[in-house]
Amino acid sequence: MLVRLHDGSAVDAEVHGTGPTVLLPADPKPVEGPKADELRRWGADPALGRRLIDGLTRRGLRVVAFDYEGHVLAEPKPDTLTPDNVCADILAVADATGSERFAWYGYSWTAVSGLQLAARTDRLTALVMGGWPPLGAPYAAMLRVTTATHAMAVSPPAVPEQTGNAWADAEFTMSEPETRQFMTLYQGLQDFDERAALAKVRCPRLCVVGGADRIAYDGRWGGVTVDLAAPVTAHRAELESLGWEVHVLDGLDHMGAMQASAVLPVLAPFFARALRDETQ
Repeated sequence: MLVRLHDGSAVDAEVHGTGPTVLLPADPKPVEGPKADELRRWGADPALGRRLIDGLTRRGLRVVAFDYEGHVLAEPKPDTLTPDNVCADILAVADATGSERFAWYGYSWTAVSGLQLAARTDRLTALVMGGWPPLGAPYAAMLRVTTATHAMAVSPPAVPEQTGNAWADAEFTMSEPETRQFMTLYQGLQDFDERAALAKVRCPRLCVVGGADRIAYDGRWGGVTVDLAAPVTAHRAELESLGWEVHVLDGLDHMGAMQASAVLPVLAPFFARALRDETQ
């Protein structure tokens, strides 16, 4: 079904399975053709969303899948991709699919969105943040990266040099509106009070990150290093004292830790435990 979002655009949402609901911002349709080959070159799985859906529905869950990241790249929101509007979009999907109560699994910036959502509503039955630390997160570093990426989209290098960093190289393909929307998002997160937000999260919660999740950007991005694993390990004891379940996937980087084969063995049992008493 098509769900109307904050800017008037619409995203397609699919419902799979029965049981407690998990909202999953991932493409339910495997990507094919040249685009799939490009995703594989970056280390991504063209069928990631489908694999996650299959893995979760087999555990008795109702999965609402919608390709939010793909949608904002196809229909950029350069001035309106704010934390408030992202949360409004997620709730619009929940409302349209009859999901009064739901769990959330997001990875990277959609994990950021999940924490924002959990701090704003009591409708979450469980929260999973993948590839992003709930505490000590690099919001300032990501603003520097997205600002630099936007500047390169405005004035692209004559011959884009491949960095050897798949995450960074992928950003060379983004347009000015696409890059500006992520700059807008991280600008809106600069004053975010993590500890105040964590105090509001009462549902079962899980953080999962690759142990080698550390993205180094060269001088074109100001020499910024975005370390996503270190804050999780540094704050692990505090997070666990606050009720978080924490999993560090040894040896995996940002792309590796998002693969279904890596995350489902953690994700599916967590949801089974967390949502045992939930009914839809």
